[in-house]
Amino acid sequence: MSDNQNLLAEQRRALILDEVRRRGGVRVNELTRRLNVSDMTVRRDLDALARQGVVEKVHGGAVPVAEAEATTHEPGFEAKSALELSAKEDIARAAAEMAARGSAIALAGGTTAYALAQRLVDVPDLTIVTNSVRVAEVFHSAQRAAPGTPARPGAATVVLTGGVRTPSDTLVGPVADAAIRSLHFDVLFIGVHGISAEAGLSTPNLAEAETNRHFVRSARRVVALADHTKWGTVGLSSFATLDEVDALVTDAGLPATARAEIAERLPELVVADANPGSPGRGADGFRPVG
Repeated sequence: MSDNQNLLAEQRRALILDEVRRRGGVRVNELTRRLNVSDMTVRRDLDALARQGVVEKVHGGAVPVAEAEATTHEPGFEAKSALELSAKEDIARAAAEMAARGSAIALAGGTTAYALAQRLVDVPDLTIVTNSVRVAEVFHSAQRAAPGTPARPGAATVVLTGGVRTPSDTLVGPVADAAIRSLHFDVLFIGVHGISAEAGLSTPNLAEAETNRHFVRSARRVVALADHTKWGTVGLSSFATLDEVDALVTDAGLPATARAEIAERLPELVVADANPGSPGRGADGFRPVG
């Protein structure tokens, strides 16, 4: 991409659109550096492209939309993994405290579950069931850190469901559904495309929604993982109502009004603190975790 500050707006937007489509998503700060223009200019360009229906604005950047509404668009794993990195780490740290040694844990696909998996490798004697290729690889990589040596004591037992692969590197469909239906989990950690009071937990992928429903039905406890940008977003297909969720782990960016609404509907709201050890920042009734 050019660093020419004198590019016409249409030329600049064409370059931005090409970059979004080529990479599956870009961040505003990356575009400002590449195009040598202001943050405000890039945001105006993204607004214009969003009005044309060719990109979907997300917190901190944009992802492509190809002849589909935002509710049906599913970015790839790499595009989503670059978004809200610090929030996902905060959420993963807080959620890992909910995982008891020796328990059976289901980890549905997604980038927040992937961040959580990296925390869970140090929890002893877990049985992990996942439909995420990326999550399974986290545990397998930890176990083969020293080639030729036996698995470390307490290493997790990992079950990968099988199924048809989605853009998010999750496995869905009849094979995954049958595997999940036959099992029972102490706790399910599940990421979402969107969460709202009306639609509950939702995703743009119909097959993934069906697989997620089986996860929810097979778990004694359901913990949703969602950064603050997911609140108010509604995907094409809902797979759980808020009544079916036992806890939501989110980050400190969630507005107070949303916290109050969620706290009225869920047994537990955990607001992950970005500064472990600092005084809690949650309002009354919320449990901030550091």
